[in-house]
Amino acid sequence: MSATAHARSTLRKTGADRALRTLARVGFVASGLIHLLLGYLAIQVAAHHSARSDQSGALAAIGKLPGGDILLWITTVGLFALALWLVVSAVLGVGSGDVKRWLRTLVPIAKALAYFALGLTALAFAQGSSSNSASSTKHASSTVLHLPGGQLLLGLVGLIALGVGVYMVVKGARQGFKKDLAMPSGTAGRVVTAFGTVGYIAKGIAVGVVGILFLVAAVTVDPNRASGLDGALRALAALPFGAVLLVGVGIGLIAFGLYTFVRARYARL
Repeated sequence: MSATAHARSTLRKTGADRALRTLARVGFVASGLIHLLLGYLAIQVAAHHSARSDQSGALAAIGKLPGGDILLWITTVGLFALALWLVVSAVLGVGSGDVKRWLRTLVPIAKALAYFALGLTALAFAQGSSSNSASSTKHASSTVLHLPGGQLLLGLVGLIALGVGVYMVVKGARQGFKKDLAMPSGTAGRVVTAFGTVGYIAKGIAVGVVGILFLVAAVTVDPNRASGLDGALRALAALPFGAVLLVGVGIGLIAFGLYTFVRARYARL
């Protein structure tokens, strides 16, 4: 028996596999709630209402809900569990001689890092402190720019973010997300497909704009140009017909949140 097969067998025997899957589904629910609030905050920005339209703003909004403290702790545990599940999935997928198989392990690892970072932010809010994603991003960008070859490193970050954005748009347009789900049939399946298509395209646009902002910061050597999701959405709002575009992205993020709720139930884990 290979080490990978042995690891899978051990997880099943100890029951850890089922427990981790359950917690990962909780993580999808938490992610869905965050995206619903992100979409709402994006629409608020389009309406010229002052709001932080990033993950920090969404988590702050969760804290203001009835039972918000409990929800923040559940969100934190779920996000960390989802990150752990993705790491385990990546590790158990290693071992094949297929180059494509090795490359596919990078995707869950990258997602795991994103969920882990979001989990840390959620933990800060659950503990009663707060975080500002935009300020953290600018500080991190400034640190990178002061490193040897920092301009290239920040540019690489921008290219990766832009690439992820394009990947999400293509995945939504081609409905590649269907492979991630045990798709329900009939009307339910068509609704899920609509949510996934619109959601992935909208989120891809937002992530792609984040990448462009990082590239601009690298070219101009100005960390203030680098920003997270909040800066990306506000950059969209500044475009001609930007308010209309931002409302569309906000609706798309809400659709992505609803899709993620469905994924919590039907995800292939």
